[in-house]
Order: sequence, then C-alpha cells, then structure tokens
Amino acid sequence: MNKLALPLSIIAIIACVFTAIQLQKSSNLVYVDVNKLLDGYVRTKIVRADFEEKAKTLNANVDSLMADWQKELKNYEKERSKMSRKELELKQQLLGNKQQQINNYQQAIQKQIQEEDQKATQTVINDINDYIKLYGKENNYRIIFGASGAGNIMYANEGTDLTEKVLEGLNAEFEAK
Repeated sequence: MNKLALPLSIIAIIACVFTAIQLQKSSNLVYVDVNKLLDGYVRTKIVRADFEEKAKTLNANVDSLMADWQKELKNYEKERSKMSRKELELKQQLLGNKQQQINNYQQAIQKQIQEEDQKATQTVINDINDYIKLYGKENNYRIIFGASGAGNIMYANEGTDLTEKVLEGLNAEFEAK
C-alpha cells in the first residue's frame, strides 16, 4: 500500500498544480465597460465641452447670416411694390444667390462640426486604448475585452470587470498631466 500511496500523492500534487495554473490563466481574461469608461473619464467631459463651444460658435455664425438674409428678404417684400421689373428680378436673383451661399456654408459648417466631433472622440478613445494596453501589461492580463452593451460580452463574473480600476487609473494619469 505504501508503494501505491507515493505515486498517487505525486499525481495529486501535479493535478493540483496544473489546476492552479489553469485557474490563474483563466483569471487573466477580464473586461471593461467601454461606455462607462467614456462617461467617467475626465478628459471626455473636457473634450466634449470644448467641442460644444466650438460647434456653438460655428452655428452662431450661420444663424447670424440667416438673420441678415431674412432682414433683406423682409425689406425686399416691403419695397417691392416700388421697384421696377428689372430691379425685382435683380433683387430676387441676389436674394436667391445669397440663400444658396448660406446653405452651402451651413453644409460646410455641419461637415466641419462632424469631423471635429470624430477627432475629439478618437482622441479620447486613443487615450483609453493606450492606458488599457499599459494596464494589461503591468498587471499580466492576457486579454482585456471591451464590453459596449452591444452583446459582445453577455455575461461575466463580477470579479472580471476592471472598469472602475481602469477608470480610476485613467483619470489619475490624465490629471497628473
């Protein structure tokens, strides 16, 4: 019986070590909630406020041009009974051209605003991705998944959610800059 106990003990120890290694490896699979990171990251709020201020200024320019055009249109409507046919045609053409220019400008502004929004968002996303790479390396994680509520991670043990830890570190790193 002693001859059988030693090999069984060795096999049991090997099995325990193997199991512990497997558990350690599986705990290296974690995730973060991307939406919570974006919402809780201090820089997101700063970048968003800057973007909204710029968009507000650009839209105010368009609104000012539209207000001027509407004043011209009202003046035209008041004065048109006193105008000759040639003056009416010329004024209508001028008003139409000005309206078209304002519309083109407004479209260009909307495109610029959209591009600025994409740039601002990408800046924040790059910060988060860079920090997560560093965090994963420093903490020996094999994989850090990103959950966005769109079904890519339907369930995970609460112990595998790093969102709060990553958010704290991300904000601390940003505030230190």
